[in-house]
Amino acid sequence: MQDLAKEKIIVKSPAKINLHLEVIGKREDGYHELAMIMQNIDLSDYLEFEINNDGLINLESDCNFLSLSGDNLIIKSANLLKKILNIESGANIFLKKNIPIGAGLAGGSSNAAATLMGLNKLWKLNLEQKSLCSFASSLGSDVPFFIEGGIQLCFGRGEILEKLYSKFEYGVLLLKNPDISVSTADTYKKYSNRFCDKYLTSTELIFLTRKDVRENVLNRLNFNNQHTTIKNDLQLIVENENDSVKQALYLLSNLKNPLTFAMSGSGPTCFALFKDIDTAKRELKANYKLFKDQGYDAWVCNLLEKGITFI
Repeated sequence: MQDLAKEKIIVKSPAKINLHLEVIGKREDGYHELAMIMQNIDLSDYLEFEINNDGLINLESDCNFLSLSGDNLIIKSANLLKKILNIESGANIFLKKNIPIGAGLAGGSSNAAATLMGLNKLWKLNLEQKSLCSFASSLGSDVPFFIEGGIQLCFGRGEILEKLYSKFEYGVLLLKNPDISVSTADTYKKYSNRFCDKYLTSTELIFLTRKDVRENVLNRLNFNNQHTTIKNDLQLIVENENDSVKQALYLLSNLKNPLTFAMSGSGPTCFALFKDIDTAKRELKANYKLFKDQGYDAWVCNLLEKGITFI
């Protein structure tokens, strides 16, 4: 046990953006039937795991605004493994937080997946990817995506995944007002009230929408230096209610030659894609003061081919 006690595992836990988010309709189970393309970006949190012998899950973080109690997805993930697999060991976990909270970048879901993978290694559980995805699905709709990550089609409520092997090399410029966050649950509820007056019953509509995303939407993401529009149905709600999102999209639309721009997830983070990382960096440098003066934090990121990784 002494050797185990000294072991430290460090996991990189990246954010995601939505390259497509379509709400097909509301299901009878209360969830929404979705058709999405999710893509990992190199804006990442880091989690450190050390085993302890008192059987407790202890979470600390450098983020003062984050709950470290049982409602945190890191704690939920660890307790889920302990309960179902009857694990006696505990873990000390430290979270270095870089992904903004409530930003539409799924930082919490990424942390949950990172916890499953980190503790799988720390506790030597030898769980295969299929089992990890099953645990992830019970924690949240976005969590399974991060187990493998990269770029994937995400259907159902987000748990039906189809791995893609497109290696886009676009540069991403992100904008977010640090004082603004958006509730995903509230946004979906508002979308339902406005657009989903009946429960979704058409399996043919689901089939055809998935087929269109596979065959057409992905092809449109090969921009060939031509501007195109990214579909995000939730943007219809948030942009009209949130001046921060409306202003961010306006700022991004006025940059030089963005290939596209949109809100990510339920917002309020917005992003623009450029032909490469150097072009995105030039745009950030040229507009950094403007972004700050308007109240926005800004980042430039690469797209990632994988999700959670060990350092």
